Amino acid sequence: MTPAPHLSTHSVNGIHLRVAEQGPTDGPLVLFCHGWPESWYSWRQQMAALAAAGFRAVAPDMRGYGGSDAPAEVERYSLLHLVGDMVGLVQSLDETRAVIVGHDWGAPVAWHAALLRPDLFRAVVGMSVPYTPPGPLDLLTALERRGITTFYMQYFQTPGVAEAEFEEDIAGALRRTYFSGSGDAPPGLTFGLMEPGRGFLHHTVDPAELPAWLSEADLAHYTAEFTRAGFRGGLNWYRNLRRNPELLAAWHGLPLRQPSLFIAGERDAVLRFPASKAQIAAFPQTLPGLRGAHFLPGAGHWIQRERAKEVNRLLLEFLQGL
Repeated sequence: MTPAPHLSTHSVNGIHLRVAEQGPTDGPLVLFCHGWPESWYSWRQQMAALAAAGFRAVAPDMRGYGGSDAPAEVERYSLLHLVGDMVGLVQSLDETRAVIVGHDWGAPVAWHAALLRPDLFRAVVGMSVPYTPPGPLDLLTALERRGITTFYMQYFQTPGVAEAEFEEDIAGALRRTYFSGSGDAPPGLTFGLMEPGRGFLHHTVDPAELPAWLSEADLAHYTAEFTRAGFRGGLNWYRNLRRNPELLAAWHGLPLRQPSLFIAGERDAVLRFPASKAQIAAFPQTLPGLRGAHFLPGAGHWIQRERAKEVNRLLLEFLQGL
């Protein structure tokens, strides 16, 4: 039986990261990056499967989350900071190579870690958020040019507003967010689009009972993490959307050449974002090392939780084929 993950703290890139680790320390390193609003705990089923197969599975609470440091300054959550954290963590683990896996906001971290440091990250897996090379136009400006003003990422820009909404009832906010972004949500729910003057949670559903992939114990774990850490750190990632293209100007237009894999749920709202279809269609040019793009039927945004067994199978096939 594979031992449970153990937690430790690593000093990297000027902050402390709480890190979960499972599997043999001499196994190939696989680094997991979670998204919003989650924690290392979102990867526990993948970590167990990889550890049992001989891999060293490592998942931090990302900057701003859980037991990791959450700097107050918005500008300390750029993609360069987040990639720097992952580079520092690989070095702190006394490793020289890793495969990096990311979901939701963790996917851009994984994609850009592989892009910026191909010497360290030998392969990359992105879930939910497609890869697109850095470019001059930031997402917020792109939305404004389309006349869109009610997208949730725009609502997240003003410090304190979304924090107050989510922290009023943390368990309820997480329950509604997880269910409404999942493949179990009712058809036609406009998750991520808002009405003027309304909060993020207005267009979410509070389920009568939790779906099979989200237990009461899971929800209690996430609730305790956000009760302690708050939401500001995770929301500050969104507040760097305008800065990231400027910081990444030296890499504009570059494809990502390492072996790569993409996994998403067919019902994931991210796939309906304005640019997602074109980004996926461009994979032959932007991800020349792509070894598969998988869209799992009936699944929504929280793919590694909603379809853990299938994601584990795809991950292991990819890793064992490297």
